[in-house]
Amino acid sequence: MKSTTEVSILQRKSGAQNFSVERIFATIIRNLPRDIKINQQICPRESNSMAARWTNTKWARNAQSAVNHITGDVHYLAFALDKKRTVLTILDCVLLERLTGVKRVVGKFLYFSGPVARCQFVTTISEASKREIIRHTGCPEEKIRVIYVPLVINHAPDPKPFNINCPLILMIGSAWNKNLENQLKALDGIICKVKLIGKPNQEVINLARSLKIDFEVHSGISDEEVVQNYHDCDLVMFASIYEGFGMPIVEANLIGRPVITSNISSMPEVAADAACLVDPHSVESIRLGVLRILSEEDYRSSLVEAGYQNAKRFGVDRIAEQYAELYREVAGKPSLKPAEETASPSLA
Repeated sequence: MKSTTEVSILQRKSGAQNFSVERIFATIIRNLPRDIKINQQICPRESNSMAARWTNTKWARNAQSAVNHITGDVHYLAFALDKKRTVLTILDCVLLERLTGVKRVVGKFLYFSGPVARCQFVTTISEASKREIIRHTGCPEEKIRVIYVPLVINHAPDPKPFNINCPLILMIGSAWNKNLENQLKALDGIICKVKLIGKPNQEVINLARSLKIDFEVHSGISDEEVVQNYHDCDLVMFASIYEGFGMPIVEANLIGRPVITSNISSMPEVAADAACLVDPHSVESIRLGVLRILSEEDYRSSLVEAGYQNAKRFGVDRIAEQYAELYREVAGKPSLKPAEETASPSLA
């Protein structure tokens, strides 16, 4: 009989934000093998002040198990935990890309360099994020494990005829890194409809109007409605300038839609050969990618077929087992997988 490994999953207190991290780990937790016993621990306060962070840190000391795993944006909890028993997940280093001055110094210590020094292992969601963590914190490479984000939607491929005359183009997200301005400019003069899931600023809306693009915005919609938008569209445009991972690429792959994404950051790693890679800083590069997908049927079909295969890399069972193996390692339990499967699980 396998002995159990008790794991405390320490998570932030929910607020008004969109908590994709919690949904991801909820899916992973549901699919962990039976020898992993999870204690889900939610911080008593939102991390919206130094006083709240101090309260959460004191609380964390009593929330420990054989293994402690910090997720979300409460990295600072590591200061209160047993280093030898603690795993820290860092999704990306976008905070350090945006902060300056004193705020950057404090943010780097509380969320990156300090917590990294106070844990046994760091997990992150792409090799690109791993390189950033090393660059910003000096963390030893062998301390970081890359474990991809699992698909949380479970839909069968849904082939549909491509509307060459007026394709419906889906864009996901409206934050600064989503590069909406360049993507819209790339569509100037191309007959299409654009549906954006997000809350764009007025400048983006005005740009779409000035380019006379049929532009539709949806925000605050359910997960089921988001997935339905993948089914309805002809093409997914995701030419961001920064992504820790880029789940819309994989979701589009799963359902069977051609994808345009960026040739920088984590996106080539996530997309592999299942997307048209473009330079997100070049309107012309993005435009040429769109025109190629619109005009070359064989190319479109090859992207869709490659996408079906690419999506298999991100199955939740596979990724849950990678976390289980890490928990067993921290707890000093024997591996339950053959050595050749545990040598480099993130790149398998």
